[in-house]
Amino acid sequence: MYIKRSWAEPYKMKMVELLKMTTPKQRKKAMEAAGYNTFLLRSEDVYIDLLTDSGTSAMSDHQWAGMMLGDEAYAGSRNFYHLEEIVKKTYGYQYLIPTHQGRGAENILSKILIKEGDIIPGNMYFTTTRLHQELVGGKFEDIIIDEAHDPENEHPFKGNVDLNKLERLIHKHGPEKIPYVSIATSVNMAGGQPISMENLTALRALTNKYSIRIIHDMTRVAENAYFIQQREKAYKNKTIAQIVLEICKLTDGATMSAKKDALVNIGGFLAINDWEVFEEARNLVVVYEGLHTYGGLAGRDMEAMAIGIRESVQDNHIKARIGQVEYLGQQMQFFNIPIVKPIGGHGIFVNASKFLPHIPQTNFPAQTLAAEIYLDSGVRTMERGIVSAGRKPSGENYLPKLELLRFTIPRRVYTQAHMDVIAESAARVYEHRKKIKGMTMVYEPKYLRFFQARFDRLNS
Repeated sequence: MYIKRSWAEPYKMKMVELLKMTTPKQRKKAMEAAGYNTFLLRSEDVYIDLLTDSGTSAMSDHQWAGMMLGDEAYAGSRNFYHLEEIVKKTYGYQYLIPTHQGRGAENILSKILIKEGDIIPGNMYFTTTRLHQELVGGKFEDIIIDEAHDPENEHPFKGNVDLNKLERLIHKHGPEKIPYVSIATSVNMAGGQPISMENLTALRALTNKYSIRIIHDMTRVAENAYFIQQREKAYKNKTIAQIVLEICKLTDGATMSAKKDALVNIGGFLAINDWEVFEEARNLVVVYEGLHTYGGLAGRDMEAMAIGIRESVQDNHIKARIGQVEYLGQQMQFFNIPIVKPIGGHGIFVNASKFLPHIPQTNFPAQTLAAEIYLDSGVRTMERGIVSAGRKPSGENYLPKLELLRFTIPRRVYTQAHMDVIAESAARVYEHRKKIKGMTMVYEPKYLRFFQARFDRLNS
């Protein structure tokens, strides 16, 4: 008799953090105080926190031990040189600029490479990336394949670039107006969807033809490598580490929020192969972040990051990480919850437009659903729809085709039992979905409104 073998986490628990269990009355009070924005909830009022996988992972005993080896010298910390060595070995980039987190790297890169009127094509926008591009006068253009905008489409690599879209942009604006193509490995806003090695290789050939850089948003590159290993035949016998290095070698530089794949609570970097860009970045980092050998980080943070990078490309780790996401996705599907398919790398993305079809996008269905999930169970999730998309420079709302609610799973934090609780909560809310009404925005900050906006529930 054939018995299917289950996977299990490649770690055991050495310490636990006790969670606060709340009542429906307490959750209602907390949600009202937060203006129905899950970002404004106090963490102590949250039972299972799926707001983000950014900086929320559990560090290993080796990382905690490394923290004790922090060299807190202002200049020339030995932890910087260890991090530099690990980045070169794991990712292959020649020059390293540490930053406090990924958006620090995006800010510096945008100021160096983008001029007023430039066009920056990319495989779907990300919030902070696009904002930094716009603040220096650039304009983002989406060149992801059309399948990425369809939650039901089962394309295995929905993060792929549509090369025809890119070439049309090049012909329209000229290669001199395109400072780089922005490529995310595992596209967050599409539902954690990967780009294939085949597509990235073809993109490299096209950009070489026009002498255009590829800049890599490598926040979740190890997760992307796992999908390549599983879905591209040529890579089924390669390790995650080998695939990650090959991905990076097809690009010219990268921004990294180490708070995701690299398993740390704070930190990031800009990595680049061009000496002139590095030299300018090394000057600007002193202005915006800190000296070029610490970039706003303590020595202990850099040491934990170096160790986390090494752990992040281990096959057993990434198999368990993606496996937990897949498990939650399967449970959601069992309850007929409409999710983005195929299941992505860092979380489950519920199709709020299909979950709440009676709520128009301008009444924020994904934001509404986030509030309902929290009220039901104390599970905190995050909107990825019209609120996250924000406004165009003209002041009009972006109206994304994807109106999603993200259930983001921190690495090495929760158990399978937690996944069951999450799926069951979604199922309970789904049962009374027709009674749910939308919201109106009552406070909107100028930038990145999803972080601080406040809402009120509609009565009719």
